[in-house]
Amino acid sequence: MTGLGWAVISDIAPKELMGITGGIFNFSSNMAGVITPVVVGDIIGRTDSFFYALAYVGAAALLGALSYVFLLGDVKRIVLLPETR
Repeated sequence: MTGLGWAVISDIAPKELMGITGGIFNFSSNMAGVITPVVVGDIIGRTDSFFYALAYVGAAALLGALSYVFLLGDVKRIVLLPETR
């Protein structure tokens, strides 16, 4: 999913904000990498089973894929208007 995310980011981010957009996306991806093991460990600790932990990971992947299908819409670059004074 990360590769798909970077492809979409590079296609739609404004050229003037490519760095900050990529940074925010990278931060979000890294936070998911920190939070997911904590949540999975908590689920396993509370239930003594990997079933719900795997269900959590599967549901997160499914929601991520469905968000691309139903929320993304038309993929085109965002163009910023020039600043007027």
